[in-house]
Amino acid sequence: MEHLWTPWRMAYIRGEKRPADGCVFCTASTLSDDEALIIARATHVYAIMNRYPYNNGHLMIVPYAHVSSLELLEDAALLDLMRMTNRALAALRHLYNPPAFNLGANLGQAAGAGIAEHFHLHIVPRWSGDANFMSVIGGTRVIPDTLDNTYRDLRNAWQQLFAEKE
Repeated sequence: MEHLWTPWRMAYIRGEKRPADGCVFCTASTLSDDEALIIARATHVYAIMNRYPYNNGHLMIVPYAHVSSLELLEDAALLDLMRMTNRALAALRHLYNPPAFNLGANLGQAAGAGIAEHFHLHIVPRWSGDANFMSVIGGTRVIPDTLDNTYRDLRNAWQQLFAEKE
C-alpha cells in the first residue's frame, strides 16, 4: 500500500482556521505578493492562490473593492476582472496544459460562499479523472504539488507571458 502524506491539509480538515481580523481578501491585498501568494496585480483586481485548493493551480481573481456581489463593481473593475481572468487562463494553460476549467463565484452564504462579504472569482484547472476514488470514496482531494512550488511556477509563467504588457 502506498501512503499519501499531506500534513498541511490537516488544519483545514479539522476546521482550525486562524482567526482573521477583518476581511482576509482586504488584508491579503496589503501584504507582499510572496506572503499572500499573489500571482499578479492590476489596477482594480489581483490574482491570488487559493490556500485550500480544489485542484493544483486553483486561483481566485479578487477586486480590491470590498463588495459582496459582481453587479456592485464599477465598469473599470469588471474589465480588469475579465482581463485578469484571461491572463490566468493563459498562464495556467502554459504551465499545466489543462484540457478544461471551472470558473465560478458563489454569491452569498446560501450559495456556498466561504467569504460572502467580498466577491471573488474562482479559476480551477480540470483534468479528466481528477475526481478519482480519493475524492468520491475518501472525501479527500489529492493535490500533486505544494502551494509554494505552484506559486513560484505560476508566477514565473505569468511573468514570462505578460511582463511586457504590465
